Amino acid sequence: MLIVRASDMIRSELRTLHSHAGNDIVASFFYPDGEPRACVLIVPAMGVAQKFYSPLALWLASQDFLVATFDYVGIGLSRRSELRALEVNIIDWARFDCEAMIRAITNEASAKPLNWLGHSLGGQIMALVPSCARVTKAVTIASGSGYWRDSPPGLKWRAWWMWYVAVPVATRIWGYFPGKRLRKVGDLPRGVIEQWRRWCLDPHYNVGVEGPGIQAQFDAVKAPITSI
Repeated sequence: MLIVRASDMIRSELRTLHSHAGNDIVASFFYPDGEPRACVLIVPAMGVAQKFYSPLALWLASQDFLVATFDYVGIGLSRRSELRALEVNIIDWARFDCEAMIRAITNEASAKPLNWLGHSLGGQIMALVPSCARVTKAVTIASGSGYWRDSPPGLKWRAWWMWYVAVPVATRIWGYFPGKRLRKVGDLPRGVIEQWRRWCLDPHYNVGVEGPGIQAQFDAVKAPITSI
């Protein structure tokens, strides 16, 4: 029996895209063998580098989808400078990084449906992307609210320690969140971890912190969403 891996049939391309304020993001595009039936943008979780999603992207491309993965500014291949000096937050990731990815993948196949596959944070921020109306359908994975009191009992004390001790102390000392050293989430820019902390301390998460404007953006989403 001849066994052919998906990676043997798929052409991939690494590309640098401009995001904002002089920052670039690095993205990977996975091309099917033939005309794609649709596009899939894989939007990563907090602190997760795009290489984690490569096996899924390869498989989806083998199923005739044009697939793109990327790293947010300051993460993975898009970490170009000292995190202490990087001024970026989660909303910037949505408004600029995700927006750049939507433009790039739809330019590749403008007439094809666009599917948003969001993991954790990647499922929480779709509504904050200016061009999210171009998304035909969305699938979110593990994208529930991050409010710390909603954590299971076994994790609640860890969430308390994270938000009331580890994050404020470590970020003050290092100028960014040294998650790799602490074995929590991963290294994150100060603006990202501080905004995420505010969200996770509010019962209504990002909507509670960011206010009516953000709520209106969520209300405006019309694409069908499957949440796993």
